[in-house]
Amino acid sequence: MTAPPLGPPVILVMGVAGSGKSAVGRSLARRLDREFGDADDLHPPANVAKMSRGVPLTDEDRRPWLRDVARWIEERVSGGVPAVLACSALKRSYRRSLIPRPEAVRLVHLTGDRELIARRMAARRGHFFAPELLDSQLRDLEPPGPEENPITVDVAHPTEEIVRRIVAALAAAG
Repeated sequence: MTAPPLGPPVILVMGVAGSGKSAVGRSLARRLDREFGDADDLHPPANVAKMSRGVPLTDEDRRPWLRDVARWIEERVSGGVPAVLACSALKRSYRRSLIPRPEAVRLVHLTGDRELIARRMAARRGHFFAPELLDSQLRDLEPPGPEENPITVDVAHPTEEIVRRIVAALAAAG
């Protein structure tokens, strides 16, 4: 008999670009034996082109992307497929549109020092997100409040330590 999944059906790993959402999300998904998804893969080509040029997205630009991300989440929740999703989910209004039922999704907020995140962004290769957009992400970020029941982890730690802390918080929550 296998143990029930740790945590709710979907764990949404959120934060600004460069905070490590994809790396942490992949590692967490492996650790918990869950499907992994990256919301970056759901951006329409026009959004990718805009961000590649260093132009911040507007709420209007994000609307179709948020619909696709919400659909991805709902498919996993309704299908009973435990998953981890990496998604910026910067604003409360975005998170409200993404999360169909609060009991079905647990937020993990990756947070950290701007300079550390900027160094990570400058070092990565092959990603469409222009590093000069970090400040616009930090301006847009509305950290989750207590009503969103987030697990908040500082990204100054190595990925495996971050994952260990997330797993411990999920276990403590029952």
